[in-house]
Amino acid sequence: MNSLSFLARAKVNIGLKILRRREDGYHTISTLFQEMDFHDTIHISMESSAFSLTTNSPSIPTDETNICYKAWKTLKDTYPKVGGISIYIDKQIPVGSGLGGGSSNAAAVVKGLNKLYHIGLTKENLNKLAVKIGSDVPFFICGGTQVGDGVGEKLTPIQQKIRGTYLLVVPSFTISTSWAYGQVKNSLENKNQTTNFADLLEREPIPFKLFENEFEDVVIPAYPEIGDIKSRMIASGAVFASLSGSGSTVFGIFSDETLALEADRKFKPQYRTVLTHPV
Repeated sequence: MNSLSFLARAKVNIGLKILRRREDGYHTISTLFQEMDFHDTIHISMESSAFSLTTNSPSIPTDETNICYKAWKTLKDTYPKVGGISIYIDKQIPVGSGLGGGSSNAAAVVKGLNKLYHIGLTKENLNKLAVKIGSDVPFFICGGTQVGDGVGEKLTPIQQKIRGTYLLVVPSFTISTSWAYGQVKNSLENKNQTTNFADLLEREPIPFKLFENEFEDVVIPAYPEIGDIKSRMIASGAVFASLSGSGSTVFGIFSDETLALEADRKFKPQYRTVLTHPV
């Protein structure tokens, strides 16, 4: 076996609290990750020594600035038996959309290298390496539904996924994550209160109003279109709607798939939309 293919799935954040800025520049957060069946496809092949990356998307860098290169280099530097790699990304997840496409791609590379080069790393070992690559990468090692704390590396699996039909609405613009974190810095002093997402999921019905994404406080004033999409989503029958990560995607959860299909038609053709489900 010298080649593998992986589905690199998207995620949404169902609730996100930003707690403080660490000395290394990262921020501690508390969030609930939900993996979706919407995905990129990653094809990975062994090569003699070099790294190469190709893709169907002109917006993705194919050089050393791609996070997949960082994933390869991290494992190669740690495990000398790792050789070269050739990657092809069939990109479907929009870049800069808050859906974790880059992190998901990197996690697929980590898992692929582990199998292709027979390193034998456990999920715990893979998580430790993933932290060095990017803050969302550890989540995608196992995916599913997980509470993320710390910088996203302290993960607690949740057995029950947040069911429903998810409508993703993707504006034409992207939002810089570093800009978004920079905007919230003034509200972080002496803040350490987290939300017990696991406990909220045990309630019936789930109190979605408590699952706020604190990035909305800075993103919506700067990008009012985000607020308009969210309001339209709720008006269309979503039981919950939110920004994913720092944006720019807004997602709505519908308990009735017919309502989701109707809402999808309302947002087209102005926006790119995706109907998907949790995994």
